[in-house]
Amino acid sequence: MESSEQVVEWSVVPSDIGPLLLAATRAGLVTVVFHARPAVRDKVLGQLRSRLGAEPVEAPDSALLAEPVRQFAAYLAGGLRDFSLDLDWSLTSGFHREVLRELASGVPYGTVVGYGDLASRVGQPGAAQAVGAAMGSNPLPVVVPCHRVVESGGGLGGFGGGLETKRQLLALEGILPRPLF
Repeated sequence: MESSEQVVEWSVVPSDIGPLLLAATRAGLVTVVFHARPAVRDKVLGQLRSRLGAEPVEAPDSALLAEPVRQFAAYLAGGLRDFSLDLDWSLTSGFHREVLRELASGVPYGTVVGYGDLASRVGQPGAAQAVGAAMGSNPLPVVVPCHRVVESGGGLGGFGGGLETKRQLLALEGILPRPLF
């Protein structure tokens, strides 16, 4: 019989944009964390423990993580445009969740959207700053493509993974030119 107790399995995977921590529950991928060095990893695991009420278990061969790991590798290699993963939205709620769901479904690979435009899409045209806050708290970056949200004046805007990572992801998708070296 399947236990109803919350399960959180995680692993750190190497990538071209640095080590990524992926964590999943039975419901799906629950978080993606950039620059997953030990101090970052320990902080994230503590947050997962308190927010999800379960002890995160390191599980590099986890069945829950196999498909997310495969799809991330394919995406970063340029071979995957659309993630098709079960997502656990439990680390976000309310307006933030609404904005992130719109971003996930409505801003395809190779396109960008302004903070204000995204606010309008969820019926809150004056909420560009709140959209920025939602992007900053996105527990599922890349899969929920906050790197595709930019300033209306053409600036990159912020990014939790750092602007260099945002540039790399936008170059991968053909939005920005790839650096020459």
